[in-house]
Amino acid sequence: MSGEKLLIIDDDDALCQLLSDYLSHEGYRVAAVHSAEAAVARLEGSEQWDLLILDIQMPGASGLELLQQLRPRIRTPVIMLTGRGDEIDRILGLEMGADDYLGKPCNPRELLARIRAVLRRAAPAAPAENRLFPVHPVTLCGIELDPGTREVRAAGEPVELTSAEFNVLAYLMQNAGRVMSKEQLTELVLHRKLTAYDRALDVHVSRVRQKLAALIDGELIKTVRGQGYQFVRELP
Repeated sequence: MSGEKLLIIDDDDALCQLLSDYLSHEGYRVAAVHSAEAAVARLEGSEQWDLLILDIQMPGASGLELLQQLRPRIRTPVIMLTGRGDEIDRILGLEMGADDYLGKPCNPRELLARIRAVLRRAAPAAPAENRLFPVHPVTLCGIELDPGTREVRAAGEPVELTSAEFNVLAYLMQNAGRVMSKEQLTELVLHRKLTAYDRALDVHVSRVRQKLAALIDGELIKTVRGQGYQFVRELP
């Protein structure tokens, strides 16, 4: 039994009850709220949460608005629940800092698999990944990354990254100068195979670039067409 604490934020009472029962049976401690306002009140309390499950479309403040409000203040992993055809919402959610997404109506077993994957990627690298994931702090091109505290600084300033964004940067910096394929990074960071039209990794890389570019001039992460991504060893 895992015991991690999950907070479901969804206005559908029946779905919340279904998911709560299913995930509780799998060993998670689950609570649910039914609006963005209730979520803020719960998250500002003393409780610590391991993962949030957030519905994008809610009356009142939307899930996207809530995510935009929360992400600068908390690092808790977030899985979005979106309409099957709402690709724009999925991309916006990833750009705002969500870690993964799942279309509605969702299969509880698939949600469970994604929860496990997100929590795994938020944890230290598995032994088989240790040669690719940094064990000690890495400093390159004005970027300081500490895998122990999971903190990043650029030009001495802290950079707030989601769990997925941190891991993308960690793998790329540890393997600076080497091109890492999108397939490899998807498996390492998102714990799933890359599929056609899957842009989740691209969005995470784009967000890392934007956050670093705000503090460091120059192209730190290069796109190698048809191959993948590469963190440069030094800036021109």
